[in-house]
Amino acid sequence: MSPPIDDLPGFLHGVAPILDRWGYLAVAGVIGVESFGVPAPGQTIMMAAAVYAGAGRLNPFAVAAIAFVAAVLGDNIGYWIGMRGGRKAVHRFGKYILITPKRLEKAEQFFARRGSRIVVVARFVEGLRQLNGVIAGLTNMPWRQFMVYNAIGAALWVGWWTTVSYLLGTHIVEIVEHMHRYKWLAIIAVVGVVAAYAGLHLRHIRSRRARAAADREESRIR
Repeated sequence: MSPPIDDLPGFLHGVAPILDRWGYLAVAGVIGVESFGVPAPGQTIMMAAAVYAGAGRLNPFAVAAIAFVAAVLGDNIGYWIGMRGGRKAVHRFGKYILITPKRLEKAEQFFARRGSRIVVVARFVEGLRQLNGVIAGLTNMPWRQFMVYNAIGAALWVGWWTTVSYLLGTHIVEIVEHMHRYKWLAIIAVVGVVAAYAGLHLRHIRSRRARAAADREESRIR
């Protein structure tokens, strides 16, 4: 028996009317526009659709497939936007939001070194998920590289949330809301780990430079 809208509690309740009316098209549309930078509840509607699938209202494999295709296509549109118009916009308006050409160059170098991992992980991070493709295009990440890792990230993201939501049903809301209570602790922990890593990395660089300077001084004396 199909669950009424009231059976979708918490944050899932808001997308239920859209899902009830448009079904799979709602999943495709909302995830698609979210993926190229428009603020939209893509993850929420995917989770709600998976809950509906668990109750027999939708097909779980169709939900997952549509969500995956929409995510990949949306990110590629975002990539095109960043590639074609993003750089001009940064050079023209970037100074107003503290994005200078020099900082953009550093971002390009960072993406060149770690871009693949960022593209995969970004799918799970609110904010990065919406701008993932735009940033990749803006920093001139090779399209084939972006396409491969974007597809991997989308597959992991869709696979995780549709499976968990399908299996847990409306209980997923309780779990997510419980997790949100500790999100700041998690953020603090991540920041602490990153800071520690950065400190050790800087220490290693300074030590290496000191050794190199000592070697040059020794060579000069000889």
